Parts: sequence; structure tokens; C-alpha cells
Amino acid sequence: MYDLIILGASGFTGKYVVKEALKFHNSLKSIALAGRNSTKLTQTLQWASQPHPPPPIPILTFDTSDPQSLLSLCSQTKLILNCVGPFRLYGEPVVAACVETGCDYLDICGEPEFMERVEAKYGEKAVETGSLVVSACGFDSIPAELGLIFNSRQWLPPAVPNRVEAYLSLESQKRIVGNFGTFESAVLGIANADKLQELRRSRPRRARPVIPGPSPPKGPLIEHQKKIGLWAVKLPSADSIVVRRTLAALTENPAGLPGVNESAEHSEKREAFWSTVKPAHFGVKIGSKSLLGVFRFITVGMFMGLLGRTAFGRWFLLKFPSIFSLGWFRKKGPSDDEVRSASFKMWFVGCGFSNNSLVSEANLKPDMEIITRVMGPEIGYLTTPIILLQCALILLNQRDNLPNGLSFCVTSTVFVTWKFSHIIFGCSNKGFVRGKASVQCSGVLDVSHCAVGALHASRTLGNVFGKLGRMVLFSSNPEEENCLSKNPEEDKLRWRAKEKIDNKNENDTTKC
Repeated sequence: MYDLIILGASGFTGKYVVKEALKFHNSLKSIALAGRNSTKLTQTLQWASQPHPPPPIPILTFDTSDPQSLLSLCSQTKLILNCVGPFRLYGEPVVAACVETGCDYLDICGEPEFMERVEAKYGEKAVETGSLVVSACGFDSIPAELGLIFNSRQWLPPAVPNRVEAYLSLESQKRIVGNFGTFESAVLGIANADKLQELRRSRPRRARPVIPGPSPPKGPLIEHQKKIGLWAVKLPSADSIVVRRTLAALTENPAGLPGVNESAEHSEKREAFWSTVKPAHFGVKIGSKSLLGVFRFITVGMFMGLLGRTAFGRWFLLKFPSIFSLGWFRKKGPSDDEVRSASFKMWFVGCGFSNNSLVSEANLKPDMEIITRVMGPEIGYLTTPIILLQCALILLNQRDNLPNGLSFCVTSTVFVTWKFSHIIFGCSNKGFVRGKASVQCSGVLDVSHCAVGALHASRTLGNVFGKLGRMVLFSSNPEEENCLSKNPEEDKLRWRAKEKIDNKNENDTTKC
């Protein structure tokens, strides 16, 4: 029985997942690679192992169109990591096989229609067989969920958040390039938008969280967020959908989701953690340092929105992705240098009320602001494999503390167990608050260094706090930053960021 099998290992994203998985080859009892072509899988393993010789990892073949092939594959492992996209085309047979055999399943899907469709179709069966099936375990949508949760927990009583807006900034020393598969998934998402709305109308409405204060105004098409130095426009991504499902799940389960055989101590700490997470209106925007960059986003969005609705238009989009994406996507994908040079920052600007009692006052606008940030390397081929492998390690090491037979639940409600949350948010009281009427509490989570908590440091996950060190959070007193790494490069990052924020406001500073 394998610990995990990576499906689609020879694909563009899959090969980077294999490279990340090899870092934990000694920690995992056994892993295997699976795909349609054994020759390509062997080449992938050789590429991912460089400069070392490839380890003796089994190569398995399967066909998504052959149910028996998939059933045989899923019966050989505890966990499937699915990297075969677009998921609306190739994902359902894999989910069906996992649910049938009781195998656990994680994927990197960012396609809401697929996630909600398979939840409706296989949810009850997954509960019966004890299969834990969780989508969106990559850049879609864990940084967004962790960012919202982290920002939410900074609002200490009597303060309450009303809305949190996420601003995604993609950066590169060369150029930002995505793989064709991501572009194809986005195009097919536009084509199937009507099916998603039809599916939602056919299902019971989820519970809505009670959020203090009025609904946020619609706002302008293009926003200039001066505090973080970005021009921004709304991003129709899976992040906002997944985060809202998280909040709906927490409304239905305020203490989080109980594990299969969790201890009383784990249960107590799970309930304590989730009691500190506060709901808020949430949205995502993509930002650029220049107004020209935003117009480029809008142009690509118009191409996809207009052409993606017809079969002929989709043919044009998929035939010439580089032209219609203005160079952001190409069929051969980014080079290794382009991947290594890219990074992201995701700012979370929270607005709310300094005192919950103010919410009932008529026409009162939010009087408090908290800004946090999640950052990491290139989103599709570095950050996504890091996150996916950390989710897999949590699942394999903490299965008793994870939900029983829960299907397609929101990622954070599954993986933010009390130990995980303590690692990620254990220093969240380190921050600084500025101003009087307008308050800013700033902090940073660095995905590239903490690897979402550096959970590989221990098989039991109980002795890793000293390994964190990479979660950059600021305080007004450097002596209080006892959770920070002593790595000089990280110190430079910390103080550059702190200096930048310090220069914005010369008011007195107090601890958050």
C-alpha cells in the first residue's frame, strides 16, 4: 500500500509536484507516479531528481477513460494527488474511483463548477466509504483562505471586521508566463458558467454568516489602493467562491469539523481556534503597480469573456493562447528560469469597526483597517506544489484529527487543525497598530520559506514550532520578534517591509 500516488505526474504542473515530493521521499513510506505514458513518467522522474540519480519510485500507468484501471490504482494507495486537468474534463472519473474504494483525494483544481458538481454527485457516497475528498489544495485557494483567517484573527474584541479585500500582485524579474492547461481551464470555466448557476439553483442554499455592518459598496471598476501601491480590478477566480464556502461551513459548524478519532485535547483546541475566526465580506482583485497593467488585465478579460461563450470563439482562444492572453499564456509553458524568477504577494485589506457597539448606529462607516499579507514564489509551479505536498503530509500524519468521510469540504476547515493553526498563526499577536481612527496591523506569511508551516519537520507535527522561523510578522519592538528567523536574507525582507510601512505613518505605535 503506497502512502500516495501522484496522478498526471508527467504534466507541466505534475512534474513540479514530483520535484517537491522528492524532498520528502525519506519521510514518506512509499510514493508512486502514475500517468498514461510510462516513458514520459520516467523522464519526469529523471528531471525532478537532478542533479542526483532518480530514486527507485514505481511507475504506474492508468487511463481516465477506463474505470477498472482507476479502481485498481486507487485500491493501492492511501491518498491520490490529482494533477490531471482541466478537471471538468478528466477529474470526475478519478473522484468516482476514490470514493468507491474509500481512498483519500486531494487536487489542485480551481474550477468551481467541477468542485460543486462532484460534491452534489458523490458527497453522500464519500461519507459512506470514509473517503476524504478535498479540492483547491494549491494556490487556488489556500493562500486566500489562510490570508482571510489570519486577517480575521487580528480583530480583537470589541473590534469586528466587516469586509476583507484581497489584492493579488504577480511579480517577476523576467516575465510572467502561465501554462496552456491553466488557460484552457479558464476558457472552459467561462463556457460552463451557465451550468454552474443552474447547478446552484438546483441545490439547497448554504447558511450565510452574520457579518456586522452593512454590505460593502460596489466600488469603481478600477481601484487605486494607495496603501499598498497597486491599481486593481476584480478577479473572477475560485478564491472568493472557496472562501465564502469556508465561511458558510463555519456558520453551520462554528467549532470546525471534528476528526475521526480526535482526542479531547485536540477537540478543545480546535473549538478554541475556530472561535477566534470572524466572518467578513470577501472579494479578490488582481493588481498592478501601473495603470497600464490593469488595462492589460481588462483587455485579456474582454477577449476571454466575449470569445469564450461560443465554440468558434473558444477554438480561436485555445488555438492562439499567446495572442489572446497578450503573452501571459503559451502552449509550451514558462521556462525554468521564468518560474524561478516569479513570485506573488497577496495583500488582505480588512475594514471594520473598532467597537462592535458602533455597528448598530445608522450610516456609520467602518473606522478601522487591518492589513496583512501572504507571499511566496511563483504561483502555479512552485507555490502550488509546496501547498499540495504539505496538505498531503498533514492528511497522512493527522488522519485521525481530520473529518470522517467528509467530501469536498472547504480546504481550511479540513487542514487547519489546532496544531497546524498554532504553527501558522502562533505569532499572530506580534504586529503593530498605527493611528487612532484608522488602525493598521501588518503581518506577512511567507509560503516559500515556511512551506505552509514546515510541517515536514516532524512526523507527529508536534515539535515544529522552532522550525517555523520563516513567517515574517512585525512588532514595534525587534526584541519581541522571537518567532522570526535569524536568516539574514529574511531579516532584510522583514526590515525593508517594516521600514516601508513605518514611513507611511509617524503616529505612535502600540502592540496589536
